[in-house]
Amino acid sequence: MTQMKFELVPVPVADVDRAKTFYTDKLGFTVDVDVEPVPGTRVVQLTPPGSACSILLSTGLPGIAEMTPGSLRSLHLVVADARATRAELAAKGVEVGEVDEHEGAMLFVPFADVDGNTWLLQEMPWRSADFTP
Repeated sequence: MTQMKFELVPVPVADVDRAKTFYTDKLGFTVDVDVEPVPGTRVVQLTPPGSACSILLSTGLPGIAEMTPGSLRSLHLVVADARATRAELAAKGVEVGEVDEHEGAMLFVPFADVDGNTWLLQEMPWRSADFTP
């Protein structure tokens, strides 16, 4: 099978600037692209620290502009330490839920962006090598 790399997830938001500020200031995402290729269209691509996949915040893009802000559910951010990451986000003002521990030592921490799109921090101990320098 030909290699395929998952690169971009559109995240529906009401206000691109407000969402961009949340993702960069509160979550530490990097701004890869912020352009207005034509009047009425804006493309903002943000990448979580250490990730190969990015999110897209936009206006005026067919198929994406019709998405309801806040309708995306349960995007996962895999982290080395869910408790430490939860504390870091809470210190930055992100409203995070409690740590939910499952069999096999998997941990989950829910939170939402400013529009209500929901995310989960996910810790999988067997993936700890993914986070060593």
